[in-house]
Amino acid sequence: MKEGRIAVIVLNWNGAADTIACLASLAKVRRPAFRTLVVDNGSSDGTADLVRRAFPDVELLELPENLGFAGGCNAGFASLGGRGFDTVVFLNNDTIVDEGFLEPLVSALQQPWTGISVPKILYMDDPGRIWYAGGVVRPSTGTIAHRGIRMLDGPGFSVPGPTWYATGCCLCIRSADFEKLGGFDEGFRMYGEDVDLSLKMRSTDRIIRYEPASRIWHRVSASAGGEMSFGKQLRKSRAAVRLLSRHRMWGGLLLYPILLPFRSVASLLKCKLLRFAGRNRDGAA
Repeated sequence: MKEGRIAVIVLNWNGAADTIACLASLAKVRRPAFRTLVVDNGSSDGTADLVRRAFPDVELLELPENLGFAGGCNAGFASLGGRGFDTVVFLNNDTIVDEGFLEPLVSALQQPWTGISVPKILYMDDPGRIWYAGGVVRPSTGTIAHRGIRMLDGPGFSVPGPTWYATGCCLCIRSADFEKLGGFDEGFRMYGEDVDLSLKMRSTDRIIRYEPASRIWHRVSASAGGEMSFGKQLRKSRAAVRLLSRHRMWGGLLLYPILLPFRSVASLLKCKLLRFAGRNRDGAA
């Protein structure tokens, strides 16, 4: 891959501390060469000025208002047009990347049957625990879930291969493919855009490849908290209904509202058990 041909787009909205930490981790990545673009999604916390001072070599796109995840990412991608970037990585600002995270993702795209590559993602507050080790979609039941979420990392999560969907937390895609697929669907606003993009890619007979040799850490509570908030669950449910309808998963669309309460209770119990186990582990230490 030629120098300057890869762009890493980091989307920020009022997350100055996270963004600075993310950029600091990216600064340690030496191979392959890449360009970092921070898209500031109408922030009011002074992130743009902090980025300019701390990382003068990082490109900055300041948007006048918050366009949401899809809109912000699409705007960042559009700003790269005509500058010869043939690969783009979309990366959440609340992540820390391993120094070797980029090369496995880019290498996976050398295979023509791979459309999107995606890393192993671990919890930042519990670095040995999985947040994402592939994505599962079951059209018959409407299940859309991360594989391995909240489980301890192990050999079973270190095997590369095809998966149903890539998470927008971090994904790598050819610029030509992203453009051809129409980018992220801005109708989702939050949640579902990444699964939608993945399903569109799969419809071209190419795979979404999970690359566990690439690792990043995501700042989200492994013990529940915001992950189970009512507002978040409502937004995710709306996105799921739109996604299932759009991709004609009629069985899943029918069963989704019926199974949702049971899934929510199961997730909540799992979170509580994890929190209890964490307290016991800390107490024994």
